[in-house]
Amino acid sequence: MRTDERPAAAPGLRERKKRRTRDALLRAALLLFVAQGYEHTTVDEITDAVDVSQRTFFRYFANKEEAAFAVQDLVESHFVAALRSRPPAEGPLEALRGAVLGAWDTLDEALCDVVPVDLYMRTYRLIESTPALLAVHLRRSTGLEERIARLIAEREGLDVDTDPRPRLAVAAFYGVMRVTGRLWGQGEDASVASIRRMTEACLDQIGPALAAEWR
Repeated sequence: MRTDERPAAAPGLRERKKRRTRDALLRAALLLFVAQGYEHTTVDEITDAVDVSQRTFFRYFANKEEAAFAVQDLVESHFVAALRSRPPAEGPLEALRGAVLGAWDTLDEALCDVVPVDLYMRTYRLIESTPALLAVHLRRSTGLEERIARLIAEREGLDVDTDPRPRLAVAAFYGVMRVTGRLWGQGEDASVASIRRMTEACLDQIGPALAAEWR
């Protein structure tokens, strides 16, 4: 380290307290959502569980929807970081495959300071089974897909606005992810291991699904 560089300062007491409050509200919200349903949970119930005011809730979250997707944001950022770290020699679909499987493998590390992984998985299943949340999830995915397409284009040295291949590759990949989420949501096993196995199995079917003949 150069002498003019300094380590990042640790968060102060005030920031740590704010983080603890936000995480407590988030955990309470997700626990209530999975226990009694997203639409049947009120902000009052969430704040009562943490013993804070509504004003405090809205200081951290604009609404219930933002709380429902807060951990999903972390998971998506974790996936993007995993994709950025893939070896440059990998092709687009190989890099996407390695990134998503690697992200599932390290999910506990990414979320351990915020919520238990099993709570996130139950929330993810809730999103897949709640029409209002699923609609939001699909709408949000459009922005993420564009972000990933631009990252793939950057990896390949392409102009995403003139070459359609990055968007086509990402569209195929996210089509598989949507099928995976739907199939996993219908099953009984809500574990990370279960969705990882299903993700891998579905990705293995991209080639056969695109074959000229299926018989």
